[in-house]
Amino acid sequence: MLKNDRNSAKGVTTMNERIEINHRICHGKPVIRGTRVLVCNILGALGAGDSIEDVLDDYPNITWEDIRAALAFAGELSRFEEAPYEVCVL
Repeated sequence: MLKNDRNSAKGVTTMNERIEINHRICHGKPVIRGTRVLVCNILGALGAGDSIEDVLDDYPNITWEDIRAALAFAGELSRFEEAPYEVCVL
């Protein structure tokens, strides 16, 4: 579930310790914290058949744990019957 962290007054929301949503970074789209790597790009690459190693090669500033966090983020969003979409996208 998304939550506001200590930077909520600055418009920063986190899904977990590795995913950040900040209106000042990539137009508020979810990114890997500390980067401009969009979660949707990671998920899209994996969905298109790229291996995790391919994604790590394409984005050398992310880690295996970042990819796992992106997958967890997608999993949480897909549980819309438990967490209404409006809650997830603030």
